[in-house]
Amino acid sequence: MSYDRSEIDKFMQAALDQAQLAFQEGEVPIGAVIVKDGLVIAAGHNQKEQTQIATAHAEKIVIEAANKQLASWRLNDCSLFVTIEPCVMCCGAIIQSRIPQLYYGAADPKFGGVSSLYHLLEDSRANHVVSVNGGILADQAAELMQDFFHKIRAN
Repeated sequence: MSYDRSEIDKFMQAALDQAQLAFQEGEVPIGAVIVKDGLVIAAGHNQKEQTQIATAHAEKIVIEAANKQLASWRLNDCSLFVTIEPCVMCCGAIIQSRIPQLYYGAADPKFGGVSSLYHLLEDSRANHVVSVNGGILADQAAELMQDFFHKIRAN
């Protein structure tokens, strides 16, 4: 399903709201939502500190929630919105869950598996290729990350 710019911004704002919750909980502020038929069906944020599970990334959390919500591992009629470019691990989860569309905010030059370090989601050698749209509300996403790490370093 394709969305117009106002819808894309609305869903990314929902992901940013999740990132703000992560910030308040002392987590790296990355948030994500999964949208199906124009409705948010799963929302979440990083929970590594809370759970002490290294793989508790926002993308993985919302993918699992959507799998449960839809009673299916295939999310081939859903879109993923995430505030920061997904890492390599999360790119694998996106491919495995067959999500056709990814919208992300700011690039991640240290860990990004979508466009910064690799181009995993658009690699035709994989069994599933994802349509990628980056830079959505990127300034807000980057600012939240910068604020978080400034706060951490100040303490």
